[in-house]
Amino acid sequence: MDVKRYFRGPVMWIVLAVLAVVVLMQVVGSSEGYKTVDTGQVVQAIDKNQVKQAKLTTGDEQLIKIDLIDGQKINKADKLQASYIGTQGADLADKLQEKFEAGQIEKGYTVSPTKQSPFVSILLSLLPFVLIVVVFLFLMNQMQGGGSRVMQFGKSKAKLITKDTPKTTFADVAGSDEAVEELHEIKEFLQEPAKFQAVGAKIPKGVLLYGPPGTGKTLLARAVAGEAGVPFYSISGSDFVEMFVGVGASRVRDLFEQAKANAPAIVFVDEIDAVGRHRGAGLGGGHDEREQTLNQLLVEMDGFDVKGGVILIAATNRPDILDPALLRPGRFDRQIAVDRPDMQGRLEILKVHQKGKPVAPDVDLGAVARRTPGFTGADLSNVLNEAALLTARSDQKLIDNKALDEAIDRVVAGPQKRTRIMSDKEKKITAYHEGGHALVAAASPNSDPVHKITILSRGRALGYTMVLPDEDKYSTTRNEMLDQLAYMLGGRAAEELVFHDPTTGAANDIEKATATARAMVTQYGMTERLGAIKFGGDNTEPFLGREMAHQRDYSEEVAALVDEEVKKLIETAHNEAWEILVENRDVLDNLVLALLEKETLGKEEIAEIFAPIVKRPARPAWTGSSRRTPSTRPPVLSPKELALTNSANGSATPAVDTTKGIDIAPVETPED
Repeated sequence: MDVKRYFRGPVMWIVLAVLAVVVLMQVVGSSEGYKTVDTGQVVQAIDKNQVKQAKLTTGDEQLIKIDLIDGQKINKADKLQASYIGTQGADLADKLQEKFEAGQIEKGYTVSPTKQSPFVSILLSLLPFVLIVVVFLFLMNQMQGGGSRVMQFGKSKAKLITKDTPKTTFADVAGSDEAVEELHEIKEFLQEPAKFQAVGAKIPKGVLLYGPPGTGKTLLARAVAGEAGVPFYSISGSDFVEMFVGVGASRVRDLFEQAKANAPAIVFVDEIDAVGRHRGAGLGGGHDEREQTLNQLLVEMDGFDVKGGVILIAATNRPDILDPALLRPGRFDRQIAVDRPDMQGRLEILKVHQKGKPVAPDVDLGAVARRTPGFTGADLSNVLNEAALLTARSDQKLIDNKALDEAIDRVVAGPQKRTRIMSDKEKKITAYHEGGHALVAAASPNSDPVHKITILSRGRALGYTMVLPDEDKYSTTRNEMLDQLAYMLGGRAAEELVFHDPTTGAANDIEKATATARAMVTQYGMTERLGAIKFGGDNTEPFLGREMAHQRDYSEEVAALVDEEVKKLIETAHNEAWEILVENRDVLDNLVLALLEKETLGKEEIAEIFAPIVKRPARPAWTGSSRRTPSTRPPVLSPKELALTNSANGSATPAVDTTKGIDIAPVETPED
């Protein structure tokens, strides 16, 4: 630890102030309560037998100190001291010896031939204070982290990543092609700024990466720095604000000063929502220190030289709570969404994380990508890591499909609870419950395929049914949502049908079904009685103050109607699930027997059991009103669809006459 640097700035003044106070105390208290008088007064006190104790110091300091007998005080003092010269010391010693021998001085007297140096005395008295200062410096060093300067709270805590640090490049990033393409321009801005300035283009001041957690926002920022080969300052939003007022703003200033001194450079602020939250949106006032930090950040982003080559990259998964002044053009000129990867993106991510791991030749990463819709890059990395751990635990050398299958289950539902022992009755109830879900999904015309059914307990679930789409979907139709409602209530319907006594196991299913039905009524306009109107908020207001200020924007009559429509959707779906199970009771029983025997069934085994199932007919066309009759003219064929159709028919002419109509089921009649 470099001690010299601690004695700069405020610390030096603190130490000097402590020393001055101690020296002053020594000077004031050096007499130890003795009153300095003339030598004659001391001699007079000795002659009058008023001395209780005496001390005679010889040598350089010729001083006599006496303590008077209680009640016989001179000048209201019970302690006197006087300096003497020459032979006065010997005379005083003789007098004190006589008084001592006569018993007139109770404790005798002492003669000190030498004196203690006042400098040594001061040093000894300073020792406790020196120890206190050393302990204070040590504690502050620990609070600020190794290598930090005490009291330098205003200095930035950003980590600097230079050319010598192992680089992350765009080759390490997968599944975010659009984001990488946008960030390629940032790389060019930093490497060839003159190329853009020559045509009057301004280098972007800020790039905001937003998206769900685990999608690789931090990785993208590091890749930009690695590709551009410039200094990269990395800091978290929470590192700006400390317990001391004004520290955050000071750290922002210091961070940008460092970046400008090493320009071109990148400043990366992770989780910027910790410091960039919307001002004035809280309940009961704002956070002054955080808002001062945000204000300074706004000033720095709008104030530093556009030709300085400093670009701020920030990441957040809550862009909705950021202050509008932070998001405007001129500060964050680019806002790049880093979303969950699609199937091809998941496959590329799996290939990246597969490097360095021994994978069996028969493992199909494409199948793993299809089984993991909605997974982020972090989730996929966790899947492969869990598979590697399971492989090592079982003393295997290669990661196989079984390990990957178990790893996906662990990430989705948690580890299997092998110690949870269920009775035969509970197992059978669970089997019928999960079988009800799977059977309803298989018989519904718009439901996704069933990939897996298990009655093994994981997490809080006694069992689960995995229904996954064959390809990524970005929107959902009304019929698909109605099939989802029936699928969610399939387990409850099976319990009622078989055991005539439902259990609490359907609580989560009912919760999800209710949320879906309410969204169909209040947000998606999928009921005829209420129409395409949005009712109420979407319950995503992040600030309590604003949420309390919002009032319901519809009447009590409409609220009652919303409840009726939600109940009607739930009841209809429940009845559909019941009908499917009644029609396919034999299939349900066979499925339960297979589950009780094997506990877990895969896609092929499920397909074999469900072979006798006949899909329910499509629902009637629905436009939301009987006055809006659906067109009988089919949608046009895209060039790709037309080419595929012609190729299948072996003809170069259109296989379908798009001017002719197609059969469409009659539209639903209005509900009374």
